[in-house]
Amino acid sequence: MKKKLEKNRVVKMGSGLPVFNPHAAGIDIGDTMHCTAINDGSGGHEVKTTSAFTCDLQEIVDYLIVNGVTTAAMESTGVYWLSLYMLLEEAGIEPYLVNASHVKNVTGRKKDDTDAIWIQKLHTCGLLQKSFQPDNEVRILRDYSRQRKNLIVLSSDSVRRMQKALELMNIKIHTVISDILGKTGMNMVKAILAGERNPEILCKLCDPRIKASREDIIKSLEGIWRDEYLFMLDQAVENYEFHQKQIKSCEERIKEQLLKQVAIINQGDITFLNADPNKKAKAKPKVKKNQFDFSVSPYLKAITGVDLCKIPGISDVTALEFIAEVGVDMSKWKSAKHFAAWLNLTPNTKITGGKIVSSKLMKKRNKAGQCLRQAASSLSTNKTPIGDYHRRMRGKLGGRGATLNTAHKLARIIYTMLLNKTEYNVVMVNDNHENYKQDKIMKLEKQIARLRQAS
Repeated sequence: MKKKLEKNRVVKMGSGLPVFNPHAAGIDIGDTMHCTAINDGSGGHEVKTTSAFTCDLQEIVDYLIVNGVTTAAMESTGVYWLSLYMLLEEAGIEPYLVNASHVKNVTGRKKDDTDAIWIQKLHTCGLLQKSFQPDNEVRILRDYSRQRKNLIVLSSDSVRRMQKALELMNIKIHTVISDILGKTGMNMVKAILAGERNPEILCKLCDPRIKASREDIIKSLEGIWRDEYLFMLDQAVENYEFHQKQIKSCEERIKEQLLKQVAIINQGDITFLNADPNKKAKAKPKVKKNQFDFSVSPYLKAITGVDLCKIPGISDVTALEFIAEVGVDMSKWKSAKHFAAWLNLTPNTKITGGKIVSSKLMKKRNKAGQCLRQAASSLSTNKTPIGDYHRRMRGKLGGRGATLNTAHKLARIIYTMLLNKTEYNVVMVNDNHENYKQDKIMKLEKQIARLRQAS
């Protein structure tokens, strides 16, 4: 028999949200002004508004230390947050960089000080998630890697301007030879800029490996020589060479940073990176565009403990850009599923009332995820089980869906390799492929049996 509730009984129940971070601060970051909110100790809030100069950032850090703050959540767009974030890390205050969409529903009238108070309230109750940030060494490598990629994009624009100037002069050499940036193409362009106009003399600059006929090359070098177009070509070539020089300088910085990280991991021992003089040198691989001048694989293998370049589709450049974005510590993600979701390689499924109302990808650009998508798109003709998986998904979901699914598989493989420090094992992928083939054979045999019965 259920007990009846006693009349006039007073029951005490908790109200409000639990406090997980009692010594928390909320900071609203702006380009010219920062608002910092802390608890004043009597149920209210104290907001400090400062400018965004370096001395003001240090003043914010000192203000938080004096008031016993141990963690601070900040919301910002752009890169305004980075300087204060690093100062807080150095001061021993745990910084939380939070997604702006998670804190936008501020109650009341929206102002900078009320935004800071709202962030502080949410952070005190533990309702904010920290955005992923790599450690300092990986952050340095990431900055160099992104700078190199930006320079390559600028260099590509210079090449397009070179081709446009040649087209305006009706010089078709870039349509006859495969690469205008090769030895033959650049020698001809520089000879043209030096004043040479005779196609017969320009044709002598061809490398013996050029497959085009001599007649086609001579015809392609007959142009309409106008000073304004030659000026455009000269500036485009100068711009291209300048960016190439900057790329080489950036690669030197990347090499120094990789060497520094290897020395930190191996406690200063970098002797294994030097090639053995008695060891036979391997055949020089074919040089590809936008590749590094030095071998990146030994450095990455020493940093990660595994060789990511053994995975089909993952080149040295892709592996370096990926590690520069995510680092090597996979414990920051709960599982391979969470890792793939962070890379934006899984649909953002929304369920309400037990039904899926949306399953689209989130509109965000994750650079590491884009690296894997680019690697996956090159596997359409690959002769490995992963290549077979890509072709199977392409027949089922189309090109875009196949690239996304294959990139998701690559993400799970990389996560497992970095977490467990195990090398790429094709047997596991091959087993899944063999199971798929056996299932397909079984289905086809059943279909043949049904057709025989029907006949």
